[in-house]
Amino acid sequence: MQDIAVAQEIAQVLYKNKANHILALDVRELTVITDYMVIASGRSASQVKALADDVDERMAEIGLALRRTEGANEGRWVILDYGHIMVHLFHPEERQFYNLERLWEDGSNRLVLPFDQTVLD
Repeated sequence: MQDIAVAQEIAQVLYKNKANHILALDVRELTVITDYMVIASGRSASQVKALADDVDERMAEIGLALRRTEGANEGRWVILDYGHIMVHLFHPEERQFYNLERLWEDGSNRLVLPFDQTVLD
């Protein structure tokens, strides 16, 4: 599976599990850290943790190993690092405070997602 399809699959897993404000970005031209970022919010720390678990379970199913994770115990900002794809899952307050979209969205690098985002926004 190509990286862009994996990023879209991660977004789909998040959507199915009721994440909010799901955004996938192509950041290849903006950073050497990763190629794609998926950013989403949960409604509570426990939902953020559950979203992280669900994403990691699905990635394991397709054979993508988690390289590193941060923040899973607290559930306020969980980072899942799959190498070419990084997933940022936020509690709403942290999402608003850190505003990663401001740093990584250039106006033309949003990925098209396979669902109607207006339902959960």
